Amino acid sequence: MSTPHPATVTTWPFYHFGLIVTGEAEEKCLDKLFRSIAATRKCRFEVIRRVGQRSAIKSEKRQQRMAGSGKKIPDKDATDIGLPARQHLLARPGFVVLVDDLEQDRSEIVEQVFDRYRLALDTILKPDQARRASVHFLVNMLESYFFPDIKTVNQVLGTDLEEHEGDVEEIRNPKADMKRHYPRYDEIADGARIVEGLDIPRVLSRKETCASLRTMFAWIWKAIGEPKGERFQLQDGRYYDVTRSQICALPPIDPEAAS
Repeated sequence: MSTPHPATVTTWPFYHFGLIVTGEAEEKCLDKLFRSIAATRKCRFEVIRRVGQRSAIKSEKRQQRMAGSGKKIPDKDATDIGLPARQHLLARPGFVVLVDDLEQDRSEIVEQVFDRYRLALDTILKPDQARRASVHFLVNMLESYFFPDIKTVNQVLGTDLEEHEGDVEEIRNPKADMKRHYPRYDEIADGARIVEGLDIPRVLSRKETCASLRTMFAWIWKAIGEPKGERFQLQDGRYYDVTRSQICALPPIDPEAAS
């Protein structure tokens, strides 16, 4: 009589996403923005660092000082961005996502800002680690993404607002718009409650809008090994030119390395 084989145990890969953010509101609630991805039970999100918002380094004297000292990046970029990212990637299987607001007055220098964040990661991390870290923007800020799911906003604030018809990433100052409609709006307390209930599949349901947010979700979706499809309009939706190249740079999924 043959001995039955022991039951096969299936091990699902699990990834830890460390978020580096530039705002207090994002520090409090940005992990909740990814609830629809965390629902796959393949990953979790946590804010690992809040840093000051960076801009392009335009000063020639500063560039010369850095070059003279043999530095590729400012010390604070290494301390605040590169080192926390490396510590996170060494501690557990996972990825790092740096998220910054892109206010209207910084839109013309977005490529330089992206390059500065990207250089901080690429300088400190080893090449295989650097591919597991990405930089993305909330355009123009987190409040932009409240307007496609105005039902949640109305439920939280008791307002009677209507959905924005155009691309919400083109709203010049969505936070000011929120305060105009609801003067008591608090970006920390109210913003966190809205983010917790935000329906991201709905926010990304129109393929011609929210290119920057979709690109961030596409990077994370691919990172956990999910196929591109209709969810979040990843198959046919618009992507953000400044950050989309990072999707192709992702390393192949290695289930053995995730736990």
